[in-house]
Amino acid sequence: MNNKIRMGMIGGGKNAFIGAVHRIAANIDGQIELCCGALSSNPETARESGELLFLEQDRNYGTYQEMIEKESLLPAAVRMHFVTIVTPNFAHFAPAMMALEHGFHVVIDKPISLTLAEAKQLRDKVQETGLTLCLTYTYSGYPLVKQARQMVKDGAFGKIRKILVEYPQGWLSLPSERDGNKQSAWRTDPSKSGISGCMGDIGTHAAQLAEYISGLEITKICADLNIMVDGRALDDDGNVLLKFNNGANGVLVASQIAAGEENALKIKVYGEKGSLEWHQEEPNTLKVKWLDAPTQLYRAGQGYLTEAARFNTRTPAGHPEGYLEAFANIYRNFALTLKSKLEGKTPTAEMLDFPGVEEGVRGMAFIENVVASGLSDQKWFDFKI
Repeated sequence: MNNKIRMGMIGGGKNAFIGAVHRIAANIDGQIELCCGALSSNPETARESGELLFLEQDRNYGTYQEMIEKESLLPAAVRMHFVTIVTPNFAHFAPAMMALEHGFHVVIDKPISLTLAEAKQLRDKVQETGLTLCLTYTYSGYPLVKQARQMVKDGAFGKIRKILVEYPQGWLSLPSERDGNKQSAWRTDPSKSGISGCMGDIGTHAAQLAEYISGLEITKICADLNIMVDGRALDDDGNVLLKFNNGANGVLVASQIAAGEENALKIKVYGEKGSLEWHQEEPNTLKVKWLDAPTQLYRAGQGYLTEAARFNTRTPAGHPEGYLEAFANIYRNFALTLKSKLEGKTPTAEMLDFPGVEEGVRGMAFIENVVASGLSDQKWFDFKI
């Protein structure tokens, strides 16, 4: 297959932050091209946005329904291969389901849907169709996150006993949703964001990262959710005790009212023989501490890293790799998987290393279980899916 993988985009038009991030990430490796779009829920804005991105007039659509229907009628050599959905949470499920029903692969910005029930329906449709769904849990794309995961998998630290993960932000410390801030307005609106604010937005990132690096699954939770800004409808802060399926325990802290913080996601994983520590704001360093040896610093771009880390490294050592490159790793691996399938080949393990529909279901289960736990006086809640 000598052609690029063709992408259609839903949402992400003028003045939308995350749409541009997706387009940059998809374009970095030259494997994907944007061939069509329905870039806003407002048809006029959608078409204006498409013109700014130089979409062909007959493939610059006013609605996602029009895009999916018309693209499905085009010859296979022309129509899009997959659709990327970069809308607010409430507008994930319907276009994703319609795309799958029309034979298109799907990329969705997390969380996968508005409810766990919707997530399960998407999982069933993916299993029925054999199509591929990718979920952009961005932080799993960093090279040293993959290094950490492989070291845990290889047993370097022995049995994992404790996981501490936190994601503090400060951008919602004031009620900016009442001052016309579009991003905060929809994230604090239950009709658009769902039943959780902070935990749904960034708590899910922390939970996914903990499970991804450790290879474990959360089995029990004890949650304390808070609304710290008066009059806000959804949680903007929370603390969660965790139990994992190997007996390990953990703590997850997420807050969007931690004034002064930016995107300070960090994780520590403790095993019998040692531990690891990674900070998203300094992503090129992985700190490894041993019970009976000096602390080590692993650095991105070095030849001593695992194959998984090297496969997802783009620049020589000392050149910072950041958020856009991590995002691009997810798109690159997804595109290589699609290309292999289109050629009738079996994707490699490295290609398949991106979050999918199962992570989407677990993310929605995390949200619903955390909210239920936070509303209850019961100490421990089983993690139900």
